[in-house]
Amino acid sequence: MKKLIAIALAGVLTLAMTACGAQNSAADTTAATTAAATAATETTAETTEAAKLSGTVTLAGSTSMQKLCEAMIESFEQVYPDITVTAEYTGSGAGLEALAGGKTDIGNASRSLKDGEKQSGAVENIVAIDGIAVITHKDSVVSDLTAQQLTDIYTGKITNWKDLGGADEAIVVLGREAGSGTRGAFEELLKIEDQCAYAQELDSTGGVLAKVAATPGSIGYVSLDVVDDTVKALSLDGVAPTEENIVAGSYKLSRPFVMATLGTIEEQNDLVKTWFHYVQSDEGQAVIKAMGLILPQ
Repeated sequence: MKKLIAIALAGVLTLAMTACGAQNSAADTTAATTAAATAATETTAETTEAAKLSGTVTLAGSTSMQKLCEAMIESFEQVYPDITVTAEYTGSGAGLEALAGGKTDIGNASRSLKDGEKQSGAVENIVAIDGIAVITHKDSVVSDLTAQQLTDIYTGKITNWKDLGGADEAIVVLGREAGSGTRGAFEELLKIEDQCAYAQELDSTGGVLAKVAATPGSIGYVSLDVVDDTVKALSLDGVAPTEENIVAGSYKLSRPFVMATLGTIEEQNDLVKTWFHYVQSDEGQAVIKAMGLILPQ
């Protein structure tokens, strides 16, 4: 009899524990569902509130960031049709000067900010990582350079392609204008600031691409995402300029795409906050990847 009572009590305890566990599990599920619903409601509320905004956000700076900005603006304005975003492509230095002078909301720079720029209140908001491709005329037989050879070309120590296994042909050294973020990053990465012997300095990424394509014997550098079949992209130290190699750190010529603000993003007006919220959203990140750029880690 005692044995039967003990078995019955054990059964009751088991049922009680099972019921308690089920209740706890249900409570956990309910809490998780409630939290998700709350988060979704907050996100919807933020989006709805932002959709009510109207006005203009202004960007100025890097020509290398033109393709990204134009694609991002087009996508952004489909979601926020009452917010107009304008962009001027004047070069990184000029864009940051405009930011410091209060003439633009966002200064685009295709390089890291300098100490002086940060001391003036500019905050570095990295939105993407870009590679810098070294390009030649597509008829060139040279396909790879060492970092030292590239340095020697741009500082005027090597002036003929025959010294690099190419044709007996003068090297036409092309680059960007002073103040260009691409030029600043390229020279800084190779440690040849203010040492370059340029045959011609061009004021846009597209200008360098077109000039190299049209000039036999030429060499230049451009943003990786604009490289097409009109030119030949060179490997550096045996490593091709690809997204995979940049992420792996094996291709050394890479730089950040920065959308700088005066003060942190949280200190900006609602229009600028909405722009950055979109850039950092899944939709904005998809635009960045579609441009052949790398998301910052």
